[in-house]
Amino acid sequence: MKTALSPYMLGATLYMPATRTDLADIILNDKIPELRSLVVCLEDAVSDSEVEYALQNLHQLLAELACTASEPQEQRRPLVFIRPRNETMAAKLISDHSLEGIDGFVLPKFTLANLSCWWDIISGTDLHMMPTLETQDVFDVNAMTALANELTKHACRARIIALRIGGNDLMSVISLRHPRNMTLYDGPMGYVVKMLVAVFASRGFALTAPVCEQIDNVELLQRELTLDIAHGLVGKTAIHPTHLDVIHRALEVQPDEYEDALRILNSTQAVFKSQGAMCEPATHRSWAVNVLERSKYCGIAKQFNNVLYASRQ
Repeated sequence: MKTALSPYMLGATLYMPATRTDLADIILNDKIPELRSLVVCLEDAVSDSEVEYALQNLHQLLAELACTASEPQEQRRPLVFIRPRNETMAAKLISDHSLEGIDGFVLPKFTLANLSCWWDIISGTDLHMMPTLETQDVFDVNAMTALANELTKHACRARIIALRIGGNDLMSVISLRHPRNMTLYDGPMGYVVKMLVAVFASRGFALTAPVCEQIDNVELLQRELTLDIAHGLVGKTAIHPTHLDVIHRALEVQPDEYEDALRILNSTQAVFKSQGAMCEPATHRSWAVNVLERSKYCGIAKQFNNVLYASRQ
């Protein structure tokens, strides 16, 4: 079994099509210095006509990663995941290739119905899992509760780093698209994220935030990140390298939050005031633990992020 991974290690997870010929350079040679985690996508990012080429390209990448897996690393590599097209493709990848340089699989269209199939495929490996919630039943709180309850007791629980919220696919289910000048939370997805957090986070699962597909609208991305963090999401899908630094800065823990977290975990008082707010260790302990965990991997902001600060006013 691979070393357990904290969901806060993911940061901005960049999705890249398996057809790209520079993937080895990105992973091994620090071509994108800000990159912390990468998904090599064989699903939505690859057209039907390019699947065979994408698989050939991935085969070459996996061979290069396997050759260097045991070599001492001069620099930190990003976490690397594969998003197969379906269960059949995933099984073939596992049977036909060495996956020494791969940290796990992103599981598309994950549901209670295909949980057993996915686990049959992955259980014999040491791969981590990031199931993606992106099908019609995600809108059904009862279906999500049933899935969460099953995952809580299932053998796969220890392999799940985080559940990924597939925003674009979910918007497609209801024939919508991410609004051009509004955050995802301003439409129906606001309910979906809140419901998923209530159902899964209450059972100890981490969730990652959907992509902001408006590549050039950085102000919109920043507003959406503020809401991602307010909902307790641990990272965010990215589709463009220019978003990486913006996402990572937003994930940094603010100094006042870090100070409160330390006081909450170290205090012997039942209730106390800190920086103008009530702190109650009995109820704030889990929050404080998560803040310190996030600070370990995402860092502490040197100064208040203006967007986050403004949101508190």
